[in-house]
Amino acid sequence: MSDVILICTVGGSHQPILTALNECRPSHTLFVCSGTDPATGRPGSSAMVVGKDKPIEVRRGDSVERLANLPTLAGLTEGQWEYVEVPPDDLDAAVAIIIRNTLDLRRRFPGARFVADYTGGTKTMTAALVISGLELDGIELKIVTGARANLVKVHDGSQSGLSIDVEGIRMRRAMAPYLAAWGRFAYGEAAEGLAGLSAPRDPLLRAELQISTGLSRAFDAWDRFDHRAALEQMEVYRQRIGSNAGPWLNAVKLLVASPDDPKREPARLWDLWLNAQRRATQARYDDAVARLYRLIEWTAQWLLMTKGIRTGDVQASEIPPTMQMHPTANGKFKAGLRDAWELAAYHLDGPVRTFVEDEREHLLDHLVRRNASILAHGDRPIDRSDWDAFSQWAEAALIPLLRSEATRVGLKNLCPQLPTAPLWRP
Repeated sequence: MSDVILICTVGGSHQPILTALNECRPSHTLFVCSGTDPATGRPGSSAMVVGKDKPIEVRRGDSVERLANLPTLAGLTEGQWEYVEVPPDDLDAAVAIIIRNTLDLRRRFPGARFVADYTGGTKTMTAALVISGLELDGIELKIVTGARANLVKVHDGSQSGLSIDVEGIRMRRAMAPYLAAWGRFAYGEAAEGLAGLSAPRDPLLRAELQISTGLSRAFDAWDRFDHRAALEQMEVYRQRIGSNAGPWLNAVKLLVASPDDPKREPARLWDLWLNAQRRATQARYDDAVARLYRLIEWTAQWLLMTKGIRTGDVQASEIPPTMQMHPTANGKFKAGLRDAWELAAYHLDGPVRTFVEDEREHLLDHLVRRNASILAHGDRPIDRSDWDAFSQWAEAALIPLLRSEATRVGLKNLCPQLPTAPLWRP
């Protein structure tokens, strides 16, 4: 049987502490006490532990009974107990002292069961022990309670220890930083952290951890363009997340639709635009600009494909008389980004031609900056100002064109940005 280490706050009443000692029968006890008040010089509760003679007073009406200190009353011998003084009303300092002493006890008593009883002491001392117990894994929280004849204290002789269930508090505290990672689209970090937590005993808490982990994995897969894996994970929790996830479920289904679906390609283009914005939120501006460049190139390719024109194999008959394109070594005509847009302007006319004519020079300016990036042909890192200028141009010029062309092929509801908070009710 493993050792039991009792940590208890000491206040004005000795009886709850004796109850805790009798019920736990600890191998070692740490009394958390208040010291002498620096303002009044009044002794703190440490006198109940180390006071000589009979330091404990028990008042019954007008009579006062004096008792020996707590270790003596409990029959504790030297080496079975120790005490530490904490400021009675300094929560931060009290927590630090309790945690430091608890960790020391853990080193001295490896494998022991730790019980923290927070019945006695000032409100601040009680709060400090509870916070410390929640901060450190494996600490059981208890309180001594009993029948109350008034609002001041329980009736002596009726006290008994009550174990406090804090599994839910601990689990949600442990989950909180990983769920907060959703706020910066760090779904992979969230999934890895949540998967490392021990499964709670309570089935509802266990389900909460499972759905948190599963949906973090789903949106991590989505963020990495693995849309099929994202859909599979989301389908598992469809009933739990309900209509909250409707826009994303509908969107991801379209992203994995048949290539013959005319709405699939513009949906994927829009997904790339949202992905670029997520990289910028994470201050990964080189990645964001690389995605925006790909979006510009891919949009032209998609527009041409609606006319049956492939940029990797442009037919001579599809090249306007005003354009000069030179065949590759194998005799094929291939259109890069700028040539692809010139072809699109010629073959689609209307809004596409207007976009190319109005934005030709602006687009060239942004491409020059992009080409200097280490992810393109240069060695200069892209900074926030580069991204801001490029993305603001895209927002004003390219994205309206993408929206209108998506509507033309039947895609009216574009996916919202991926969520930054859980979709389920904790």
